[in-house]
Amino acid sequence: MYNCVSERDAEYLRSAVSPERVLFRGDIAPDYGHDELGGITSMPDILVKVTSADEISEVMKYASGRNLPVVVRGSGTGLVGGSVALHGGIMLETVLMNRILELDEENLTVTVQPGVLLMDLAAYCEEHGLLYPPDPGEKSATIGGNISTNAGGMRAVKYGVTRDYVRGLTVVLADGSVQKLGGKIVKNSTGYSLMNLMIGSEGTLGIIAEAVLKLVPLPQVTKSLLVPFGSAEDGISAVPGIIKSRASLTAIEFFERDTVLFAEDYLGKKFPDTRSPAYLLLTVDGSDAAYVDSELDHVAQLCLDLGACDAYLVDTDERKESVWKARGAFLEAIKASTTEMDECDVVVPRSRVADFIKYTHSVAAELGIRIPSFGHAGDGNLHIYICRDDLPSDVWKKKLGKAFDLMYEKAGSMGGTVSGEHGIGFAKMEYMERACGSRQTQIMEGIKKAFDPAGILNPGKLFRPWTDQNE
Repeated sequence: MYNCVSERDAEYLRSAVSPERVLFRGDIAPDYGHDELGGITSMPDILVKVTSADEISEVMKYASGRNLPVVVRGSGTGLVGGSVALHGGIMLETVLMNRILELDEENLTVTVQPGVLLMDLAAYCEEHGLLYPPDPGEKSATIGGNISTNAGGMRAVKYGVTRDYVRGLTVVLADGSVQKLGGKIVKNSTGYSLMNLMIGSEGTLGIIAEAVLKLVPLPQVTKSLLVPFGSAEDGISAVPGIIKSRASLTAIEFFERDTVLFAEDYLGKKFPDTRSPAYLLLTVDGSDAAYVDSELDHVAQLCLDLGACDAYLVDTDERKESVWKARGAFLEAIKASTTEMDECDVVVPRSRVADFIKYTHSVAAELGIRIPSFGHAGDGNLHIYICRDDLPSDVWKKKLGKAFDLMYEKAGSMGGTVSGEHGIGFAKMEYMERACGSRQTQIMEGIKKAFDPAGILNPGKLFRPWTDQNE
């Protein structure tokens, strides 16, 4: 197991980094003991606010020599305990590494530090007529966190996920060595893709210190349709037909009226329409206004043919702000509507989204609990929230476990899996092992040992490390 952390460790790190950026135990704010959902709590012994790859390297060399666990934290917006220091030890916070280092308009890349916020990068690129396509709902997340979980978001239907836009990474390994993986090159078939192993590894293989990201030209026109349906089943059942039509859509989002009402209460702002039980939010972008309008007309008529009640053009600034602010607040709004909740970040083939949503309704009825949902219907990634409300603790835990068992088993039977974009962390570890099976889990453990032989990087995440198994 790991060595115990002492004041002497903090003193060394203060000398190696900077005294004011190293905090010890009681000086660390409680917020560093949990992530966004707050269901998993554990405080680090030492918090180090790093500003460079060299500082990360120094900390890792020391931690490796002392056999101390290390966890990396960005904005703390995760939902599965991925940035919680389960074993105490050292927490590296990267939010001060928030510089955009270079815009290369010839290669269409931007080089950033890991603490750059998604919303800041998006605004910077737009100012230069460019687009960084990944668009997760949590805009205050850091790029390092997005890469660590391979975040997706609303534009994944057309543009793909974070992995598709990472060209190069500078990472610090468990022994403190600094490695450059990939770069500005478009192609690379030189050995195993170690860079791609880092993407989605949730800080268990290395620490991201810098990233080279691919950009695309900023679409000149972006328009959306808000499409109400008479039932959730009608709304979500329309998605396969929309996809089959091969319309050039950027986003296909699904949500129900209750979620919209939660957002209205949370934001204190009215949504354009709350009369219908379910909605699709469809987006088209492009360089030609006539093309975008033609696609929207085609999709609007298709939705009406598939049973939609209407199709509203989200064209005015007021309507855009109302719709997209509400969509961005869905998670917080649902969280504010209950005493406690947990998330099922399931992904299934797009053709099975309707079946899965219907199944969540049957689970809610069977267990007598509230399960609101919304999600990226266009790529099969649904965000389903199990709400505690007024349930006693023991009843809540039993029903929560049963709900997860039922929904993840159903997802697997449909050809899906347990996480589309939020990662595994600690909360979904058991379900990942079930989904992947023993052989794939063994392979992942072998990769972990190759990068981090002592198991000091983010221990207790993704799968139970050998340091726990040998206790």
